[in-house]
Amino acid sequence: MSLPVVIVGGGISGLTLAHAMQSAGVEFVLIEGRDRLGGRILSAGIDGLPSEDGFDLGPSWVWPEIQPVLCSLAESFGIRLFPQNDDGDIVFERSASVAPQRFPALQREPRSMRIMGGTASIIAALKSRITPEHIRLGTGVTGLARIGGLVSATLERPDGTAETMEAAIVVLAMPPRLIDRSIKFEPPVDPALARRWRSTPTWMAPHAKFFAIYDEAFWQRDGLSGAAQSMIGPLGEIHDATTSSGKAALFGFIGVNATERRRIGPEPIIQAAVQQFVRLFGDKARTPVATLYKDWAADALTATEEDLIATGHPLPDTRPWVSGDWAPVLMLAGSETSMTNPGYLEGGAEAALRVAADIKRMWQRFSKPSASASHL
Repeated sequence: MSLPVVIVGGGISGLTLAHAMQSAGVEFVLIEGRDRLGGRILSAGIDGLPSEDGFDLGPSWVWPEIQPVLCSLAESFGIRLFPQNDDGDIVFERSASVAPQRFPALQREPRSMRIMGGTASIIAALKSRITPEHIRLGTGVTGLARIGGLVSATLERPDGTAETMEAAIVVLAMPPRLIDRSIKFEPPVDPALARRWRSTPTWMAPHAKFFAIYDEAFWQRDGLSGAAQSMIGPLGEIHDATTSSGKAALFGFIGVNATERRRIGPEPIIQAAVQQFVRLFGDKARTPVATLYKDWAADALTATEEDLIATGHPLPDTRPWVSGDWAPVLMLAGSETSMTNPGYLEGGAEAALRVAADIKRMWQRFSKPSASASHL
């Protein structure tokens, strides 16, 4: 099977690129290793399963003033935003020997906004606009080989068997670290390039989030915003996670590093997090309807061993992400490769549209008849 374009990765980058290819009439297939689309975008319901009106276990916030690409994409799909709740006091927990203190919250600019229905609303909108035959779930890419002017991709099917697929261009809409770890290249990529891929931090990979879901947002009635900062933990930064449809919840980023989380296991962390909410917000926090826990460092399709230690946020880098023999046929389009907002939803959309523009320019050149042919 040979195609003009194979896209590897079904997160916001891969899906945005797929949508652009379909709109341009360029044949493609999108391959995703998970059994769902979205990648690091995951909105889950109270049962922990993916939901189109859920709690954002991955990224939550957007900032329209500084993220025009993503917000334009959302607007084109009729997706609406709503402000992160920050009305009320913030709670600060300094030490175990001092009771948590309340302070008036300061208005942040630009204000953090959230997506109605959760960030998965964008994934659902993109998916609905892509012909299902173009998407293959539960399929990994383990190898890429240059054969003449084409790329031969080795695919691992859900049943463990392998197949090959040829393409004129392969776009890896994945974190560079994950590419380096999971895909074998023939010929090998330049060692300096491979080192750069390995040294690029993967957005979300070192982090874990905890949610406690309640019957009501009782903290709001008590004059609290739901925001808190803690020097004790296990949660370091806490916010109101109530959905646009009114499902009440609090969430926090777990301040325990990934290696220690792996050693402890999730249950003790969950129990300690609920007790922390009791300290910060009162006894009504003791009995959540449900809890959700997502450790991205334990997600094999997100994180590598290099991601167990947080090393900062990826920074914009204008150098080419592919060089040498692979430059004409391989492109990278994950969020980390964005020229403007690496490691954000905005970056994923920007990187995808930039690569889409490059592919469309190439296809226009290939499809134009030569001057001699026009006179035949």
